[in-house]
Amino acid sequence: MMSKLIRPGTLLPLLLLAALGVLPFAATALEQPFWIAFFARIVIYAIAATALNLALGYGGLVSFGHALFLGLGAYAVALPSFHEVGSGVVHLLVCLAVCGFAALVTGIISLRTSGIAFIMITLAFAQMGYFLLVSLKHYGGDDGLSITHTSRFGALNLGSPLAVYGVAFVVLVLATWWFARLRIAPFGMALRGARQNPRRVNAIGLQALRVQLVAYVLSGMLCGVAGLLLANLNAYASPSTLAWTVSGELIVTVVLGGMGSVWGPLLGALVFLGLEEVLKGWTEHWMIVFGPLIVLMALAGKQGLAGWLQRLDGLRPAPLPAAPVIAPGDA
Repeated sequence: MMSKLIRPGTLLPLLLLAALGVLPFAATALEQPFWIAFFARIVIYAIAATALNLALGYGGLVSFGHALFLGLGAYAVALPSFHEVGSGVVHLLVCLAVCGFAALVTGIISLRTSGIAFIMITLAFAQMGYFLLVSLKHYGGDDGLSITHTSRFGALNLGSPLAVYGVAFVVLVLATWWFARLRIAPFGMALRGARQNPRRVNAIGLQALRVQLVAYVLSGMLCGVAGLLLANLNAYASPSTLAWTVSGELIVTVVLGGMGSVWGPLLGALVFLGLEEVLKGWTEHWMIVFGPLIVLMALAGKQGLAGWLQRLDGLRPAPLPAAPVIAPGDA
């Protein structure tokens, strides 16, 4: 056990996670509140990327519509707040119920398709959610909603970046631990089997389509929790959270960090958002530099940043299968 912990591929991410745990105390001591808000956003995006990694990395489901769940989670805070409901329990229950139901309905339909069709139909569902929220003029429409009643869990109020950071950090640690345990859990092995050979999974009595649907629903609910935290951090919810570009950012974060890896979402979120912030400080045309850099980093290591760390251990990550989504006839 100790030999695994001292490997660079495990030790470096653990040190990184420990640094994130210490960061709010250091930022408070140095009177730098910006860093708390900035890294809170990174941690929240890492949670959303972990959720997508469950569907994409383990299930092989290339979802281009996870922004739908991020936006629904944000509006699970904004809409009750508009009606002067500030209970965090209510916000969380609404978030889990709405995101779970949306993931169930969209998953049942989307998993009947495969390949490009699956990608496009998940994108279509996210765009439907976007235009639905834009059409709700009573709730701000395209301008979004300011959140006056942030989520309160008893004495804990998510009305400050420090409180949001603390809760988000705990959620990220728990999600990362759960993802690591999923590698050896029966459900995790069944999900990976459904990605690699759905016919064999069906042959042993497990329904590959049902296993992937459960993973998709869990992924959507966890992504909704990230949206809830993001809404409290910004004290604002906007339909732009459901834009296709947000789904693209999440996919890039997962691919950059390493699909199917435990630490990939955290590493990808740190590099993606950190590099974006650095380039913004250098030039207003930062996207011209940012795009090619992301492409080069992705080409340099097909297994992402986590794959680079595994090479330091002398390990070679297993290649991902080429076919990401099961065909309708296989289920």
